[in-house]
Amino acid sequence: MIRRIFHNGPILTERGFEHGLRVVVEDGCIVEVAAGGAQEADETIDLGGRHLAPGFIDIQVNGGGGVLFNNSPTTEAIATIGRAHRRFGTTAFLPTLISDTDAAMERAISAVRHAITQGVPGVLGIHLEGPYLAPARKGTHEEAMFRVPDARDAERATSLGNGITLITLAPERVPAVILRLMAQRGAILCAGHTAASCAEIEAGLRAGITGFTHLFNAMSPLQGREPGAVGAALADAESWCGVIVDGAHVHPTSLRVALAAKPRGKVILVTDAMPMVGSADPSFRLYDQTITAIDGVVRNATGALAGSALDMASAVRNTVALVGVPLDEACRMASQYPARFLGLDARMGRIAPGCRADLVAFDEDVRIHRTWIAGEAD
Repeated sequence: MIRRIFHNGPILTERGFEHGLRVVVEDGCIVEVAAGGAQEADETIDLGGRHLAPGFIDIQVNGGGGVLFNNSPTTEAIATIGRAHRRFGTTAFLPTLISDTDAAMERAISAVRHAITQGVPGVLGIHLEGPYLAPARKGTHEEAMFRVPDARDAERATSLGNGITLITLAPERVPAVILRLMAQRGAILCAGHTAASCAEIEAGLRAGITGFTHLFNAMSPLQGREPGAVGAALADAESWCGVIVDGAHVHPTSLRVALAAKPRGKVILVTDAMPMVGSADPSFRLYDQTITAIDGVVRNATGALAGSALDMASAVRNTVALVGVPLDEACRMASQYPARFLGLDARMGRIAPGCRADLVAFDEDVRIHRTWIAGEAD
């Protein structure tokens, strides 16, 4: 048994960042959070006044470290993406496949299955963003890849077996019986890239949708006589909403509206990150076109937003600076709340006894000092 003790820094608990606590980790699991400093241990980690929070959980990671998952649906690519994002505090993530062919989907699911089996750090499952999307809200997705799923498609999309499957889809494009089948087979369903009316979204919620992918982006807007997907999302108290807080995707006032409308804990941070995160190369190829980040904003050849160059540490920092959310709550939006959305909050996303020791230490400017996954340092 390996015993590690973290001390000498503010620790994020349910009450906020608290001083004078120690966190005791044994064999990768938190066993104690209590008042006091260091005790006898195999390893003592002096935080030197840095904050200690649960590691960040990112449910939408298209790429990182110069790699796009669509272009390299392999276990090695997943490991590279994970290493790139870990530098910015992400200790758990869903590799995300943008709309692609059936064969590419099968390769991606197989790669994630193998990555989990091989213990690639941080991999929780897969996010399939499409191909069951609406052409009118396609964003940078290739419309030629879109299709209406049948039972065979549903079985393929939910075939991972050893991890979480999250599927972003347009509910108006997917028969209710298929939504129910996907949910029955264990998938978490999110509405996204959708032109649905409010009524169509509400029908999707009844059929098994529990979340919304990058709220406000690539979905029908809130208007006075037609609330659209955004209005349905904000009005529904039970569903979760992912938001990209990079200063480009959503105006800070819109984010404050979402936080005011949704119950606490229902808005979570995502990056929608592309390969330039953790890489010096600002460009990559998708669907035979060049995508480039200019001044931190990622756009395709037509000028449309195409994912982001955002990392989770920056998302937390921006949520504090742009939206005015307290640091402890911004950290929960990056850890505890996504864990709850994924059904993992009993063992992840909190610094509490019984949880896996996925931890991140950072300074007052949310610059990452070090991360731990199951108690093992980077």
